Amino acid sequence: MNCKTHPKASACKKVVHTTRTKKVAARVPRRAAVPSFGQLYGLHGVDDPLDLGSGVALVMDQDTNEVLLSKNTQAVLPIASITKLMTGLLIVEADQPLDEKITITSEDKDNEKGTGSRLAFGTSLTREQMLHLALMSSENRAAHALARNYPGGLDAFVEAMNRKAQELGMVDTHYVEPTGLSSRNQSSAEDLARLVRFAEGQPMLREFTTSKEATVKIGRRQVAFHSTNGLVRAGKWDIGLQKTGFINEAGKCLVMQAKLAGRKLIMIFLDTAGSRQADPERVRRWLDTNPQALQATSASKLQ
Repeated sequence: MNCKTHPKASACKKVVHTTRTKKVAARVPRRAAVPSFGQLYGLHGVDDPLDLGSGVALVMDQDTNEVLLSKNTQAVLPIASITKLMTGLLIVEADQPLDEKITITSEDKDNEKGTGSRLAFGTSLTREQMLHLALMSSENRAAHALARNYPGGLDAFVEAMNRKAQELGMVDTHYVEPTGLSSRNQSSAEDLARLVRFAEGQPMLREFTTSKEATVKIGRRQVAFHSTNGLVRAGKWDIGLQKTGFINEAGKCLVMQAKLAGRKLIMIFLDTAGSRQADPERVRRWLDTNPQALQATSASKLQ
């Protein structure tokens, strides 16, 4: 199913809805689960040879552009905290002082989804520490504070995000904020593959997205933060760059570059049902048992 006719932000907002039900005994309103855009578009009903849990999937060779696996790759969906990969790229390219202190303020509060954070208002960390937490632990306040302290402020940062997307040929991509909390941050698997390929060229992005943990001083305490990616924490994959994401409208998302059988592969999984690690493992088992998939020359290439 091709969702290109649906998923620009204005169209998507029309189809996503929230209902309320009442718990009779307690008489407390409770919000019903919000369906993902992929569920609304029926993407999970599309058959694929690996029985993937993802509504959208793309596996391709980074160097040759050979497409090994493709499922609904042109669908344009919310990308949740995959957004932070673009946020991190702009911060690195801005070449601002990494040791400059940035302070979390009430402006960095999540007014979109109401999520909390261990970075309390008044917390000051260096730009490098904020970037590390945003990419490794998907810290929303850190990402927002980085964008807010960009030359020209938050609005200039969002403009720069969309401008960079255009430069990279990401024709289906649109950003409205730097964290991914908004469902109006949207992209396609093909666009995200372009972003992963480019971002993998930045050593700091590779380092921060693939680190397992980091400890920072917040007030008088040393606070440990960990990677949101179980594959990174397990340490069994040769991952060069990765980013996870989740909001209800996007489902579970994962993009990464990893070495398999001596080749650098870009993997994109959007709107995943179940474990976020399951589909990459399915792909690895498939390639292990079908080495011809890695050796064959395919006419299907991402331009």
